[in-house]
Amino acid sequence: MTEPVWQVAPGLTAYPDALARMQAIAGGIRAGIEPERIWLVEHPPLYTAGTSADPSELVDPQRFPVFAAGRGGRYTYHGPGQRVVYVMLDLAARGRDVRAFVASLEAWIIAALAELGVAGHIIPGKVGVWVATPAGPAKIAAIGVRLQRWVSFHGLSINVAPDLADFAGIIPCGLAEPVTSLAALGLPISMAEADAALARHLPDMLARLVA
Repeated sequence: MTEPVWQVAPGLTAYPDALARMQAIAGGIRAGIEPERIWLVEHPPLYTAGTSADPSELVDPQRFPVFAAGRGGRYTYHGPGQRVVYVMLDLAARGRDVRAFVASLEAWIIAALAELGVAGHIIPGKVGVWVATPAGPAKIAAIGVRLQRWVSFHGLSINVAPDLADFAGIIPCGLAEPVTSLAALGLPISMAEADAALARHLPDMLARLVA
């Protein structure tokens, strides 16, 4: 299979616009008229509610706009300084294995972080990627995906240098552990550097999905 189109959106992308475009692209992939796509964006500050969102975990509903995302998972934050990666793949041609898909996304993040000087890891039973800090484990990347007729959309987010105080309006993903970022870990990584690391490890991620 050919590699997906790699596209980086300039500036900040409004969440409703991103959701509509992502759904349109996914529909085109299903119809065979659009190529698979990896779409990298930044959003203005907002919260999204996944299909398992618990209203009690929206601590400050007035802080930022809240959007129903339609993906799996609970509440999460998106905002400037956070790289959001929308992954639109035809999993009917890549193994039809949702667990393998999520594991491939985790491994992709971990490989990119390692190149940037961070040792990421997974915690059994908790989706996402974590790092060790003096205060204990902290989450640096979140994953939330949705499949329609074996086409994936939504994807993952990596905290490059967001304002971590913006997470305070929710209990992120329903978990008590804190969140962190590359910047908070003392690594002044640019968004372009993070993107380049992800791009270099994309072939390995896709190789894990070969049927």
